[in-house]
Amino acid sequence: MDGFVPWPTEFARQYRASGYWGGITIGAMFDRSVRAYADRPAVVSQDRRLTYSELGLLVRRFASHLLRLGLKTYDRVILQLPNSLEFVVAYFACQKVGVIPLTCLPAFRQSEVEYFASSIDAVAYFIPSEFRGFDYVRMAQEVKAKAPGLKHVFVAGDGGGAGTRSIGELLGSPAEDAWQRHLEACSPDPSLPAVFLLSGGTTGNPKVIPRTHDDFLCASRFSAAGTGLGPDSVILLSLPITHVLPLACPGLQGAIMLGAKVVLAASPDPAVAFPLIERERVSYTPLVPTALINWINSPARSKHDLTSLRAMPTGGMKMTAELARKARAAFGDAVMQEYGSSEGFICSTRPGDPLEWVYETQGRPVAPADEFRIVGADGLEVAPGEVGELLGRGPYTIRGYYNAPDYNRAAFTPDGFYRTGDMVRLDPIGNLVIEGRKKDMINRGGEHISAEETEGYILNHPRVQNVAVVAMPDSGLGERVCAYVILQSGETLTLEELNRFLLDEKRIARFKCPERLEVVEQFPLTAVGKVSKQALRAEIARKLRA
Repeated sequence: MDGFVPWPTEFARQYRASGYWGGITIGAMFDRSVRAYADRPAVVSQDRRLTYSELGLLVRRFASHLLRLGLKTYDRVILQLPNSLEFVVAYFACQKVGVIPLTCLPAFRQSEVEYFASSIDAVAYFIPSEFRGFDYVRMAQEVKAKAPGLKHVFVAGDGGGAGTRSIGELLGSPAEDAWQRHLEACSPDPSLPAVFLLSGGTTGNPKVIPRTHDDFLCASRFSAAGTGLGPDSVILLSLPITHVLPLACPGLQGAIMLGAKVVLAASPDPAVAFPLIERERVSYTPLVPTALINWINSPARSKHDLTSLRAMPTGGMKMTAELARKARAAFGDAVMQEYGSSEGFICSTRPGDPLEWVYETQGRPVAPADEFRIVGADGLEVAPGEVGELLGRGPYTIRGYYNAPDYNRAAFTPDGFYRTGDMVRLDPIGNLVIEGRKKDMINRGGEHISAEETEGYILNHPRVQNVAVVAMPDSGLGERVCAYVILQSGETLTLEELNRFLLDEKRIARFKCPERLEVVEQFPLTAVGKVSKQALRAEIARKLRA
């Protein structure tokens, strides 16, 4: 596949011989689970409950319709559905056909989606008709007008209109037997991409991350083993399911692999999540620290029976020791730390770990074949206990971004280690401790925002001469976006005006917009004449403290 960087032959042979790679597709895994757990509950979504056999029927039906409509193995599509039964069906239907979905946050808007459609040559787009007050059908029509290869728009919910296809109608209409037989003949290569994820890359638009059937199933299996998900678990997925953590680490994919029950929620809001935990006896749920803080502080916590919770792996951003202690006081042994990236390489603390590990570290790699180095600015490994950049390599860590050869030369070492951009140290036991970021990124509650990308959009404002976007500290979200701007001579600009421009004119996701605007006459510079973002971050932190 053009643009895909495979693992070197010797590594692929080793991972397959050692059992890390099973040589089956995600679609084949799904079929195995449907047969093995036919009568067990599979998915709970709002008022709908499906067993594994019922879910299997819908997935086969939808996959057959995809073939009937002309989609084929290795076609690329954009999957921008919220946490819903339609997402589950569409994801596994794509896997059975061998169609490659790019999982896209519902928060992304036209600017991002147009770029994604172009970068992967998408032929189809899966959307809700409406979600949180936003009209996705209208956006899809505008995207389709600028992406001639986009032939199909599949809509969940009411009001799709002309030029779209209703997912609900397709699920209610059996496909002809011929297409069901055609489906059985689909046989994508397990060593080729199954899913495209999106990076939080620091340079412009997100990079496309190709995850193969082999490596993505490996990640789900070892992540499940490391964090305690099993066949008898009930997993609540309340984070956006298009993120790698709730999708496959172990997430939806790991739960289906093991025969667990999946409960879907539109958001991690306690008013939504707590009743589901009580009603469904949820035992496992992945979270980000911002959601965990809301759960700890929610008055509703005392009004619901949450004692079924056994595992709450929390990742996406570093959980402080103070938060970990508060979480343990509220939820007991269920709290654990997880670290990972969409590119691969997962660490976690384990059930039963000593408390100081859970409080102070982000755990150990989940697979024995995971390799890592901690290196200094010179590229050499630092002494034990010293801080350096984490490099990772292994059976589920990619060897290159899709169709990005120039960027890959900087993002990966010559021997295949991924440069995570995270600054870490190793404790005496072998646990990793995250100390910060090397890359110019803003981690807003687990959403990774490229400062450079946001700067590029702001520079398009006619009143802006120059801009520097930096992270500012926030007790709830960890970091928020602050924009320092130099204006054109004689101009003024408010935060409201800037964000209206970004949302209405540039059509970017709201979470990327600045939450503070600092208008300055000049930027502090480094010794070599570059903008000193370190100085700007220190300045905004001082202002916030004051």
